[in-house]
Amino acid sequence: MSTIPVNLPQASYEITIAPGNLDQLGTHMESLGLKGKALIVSNASIFRHFGERAITALKQAGFDVSTCILPAGERYKTLSTLQKIYDAAQENRFERSSTFVALGGGVIGDMTGFAAASWLRGLNVVQVPTSLLAMVDAAIGGKTGVNHPKGKNLIGAFHQPRLVLIDPQVLKTLPAREFRAAIAEVIKYGVIWDAQLFEQLESAKRLDSLAYMTDDLLQEILVRSCQAKAHVVSKDEKEAGLRAILNYGHTIGHAVESLTGYKLVNHGEGVAIGMVAAGQIAVELNFWDQVSSDRQLALIQKAGLPTQLPATIDIEAILISLQSDKKVESGKVRFVLPTQIGAAKVTDRVPADVIRTVLRQMQSH
Repeated sequence: MSTIPVNLPQASYEITIAPGNLDQLGTHMESLGLKGKALIVSNASIFRHFGERAITALKQAGFDVSTCILPAGERYKTLSTLQKIYDAAQENRFERSSTFVALGGGVIGDMTGFAAASWLRGLNVVQVPTSLLAMVDAAIGGKTGVNHPKGKNLIGAFHQPRLVLIDPQVLKTLPAREFRAAIAEVIKYGVIWDAQLFEQLESAKRLDSLAYMTDDLLQEILVRSCQAKAHVVSKDEKEAGLRAILNYGHTIGHAVESLTGYKLVNHGEGVAIGMVAAGQIAVELNFWDQVSSDRQLALIQKAGLPTQLPATIDIEAILISLQSDKKVESGKVRFVLPTQIGAAKVTDRVPADVIRTVLRQMQSH
């Protein structure tokens, strides 16, 4: 078992990674002093696979367990869906000492976390991510929220979990496309923070499917990605400075996601496209070299991820969309750009014509 601390002034917690960890959920929670009522929030397909195991693990540790099943998908990450969690908490008479357990991917984690942040002005939440994307990214760091019709994650709060429990074995049921999408976030950590991780990914035979990945490499990917995220979050909990580098690839990525209605391009695919764009923008601005940008491109292609803009997207619409991004300050879009493999910086000095040029080169016809 690997344990990674997330050290924060008010709310430190641990990420625990071990095969079979799901069956130890109740024991881990009990050891943190959690007790009483627990609400498992999930979606139907995840719950079908893992719901009974989670319920059993909690009941064995003496928890009074209830469940809330939400519709699956990013388009349901809304205030109206959130109401279902509040209703379940109210029906089951939840108290401030009670715990929400997010059993699912990033959408479930974000919504459950936000419900926990806002119900009774804040109660415990435990993140049990079941997708690789949630394991290496969404479940860690306390960012919670739902989407507004005009933009992603515009309604939210920082609310740190009491525990992040990762069981690599649950990934066996993960659809191949979801696995590939998550590798985009893993590549991101390699580019912005961990050159050694980047090189390990380069030396892997294949990255496009879990079936070709050894248990050791998967454990290494999980541990190093979680360490990178934990390290950055520990230094900058509320995204005042350093934490912004975690948005590498996300600026253009989010625009692509929302302009395709969250249907054509999923989050990881958007991030992959965004990283290719950011890498080329960095080359144009002489922040890093073409060789590094090409290495990044090769790794993204090796993961079976898209590297071109969908032909249907209007480039001017992307530039307009960037202006409503959460990361805009004083009307200037902030970009995370790599300076070498393993390091990046944030800048708001990216001319619109450079963005335009790079995006035109990336448009698939």
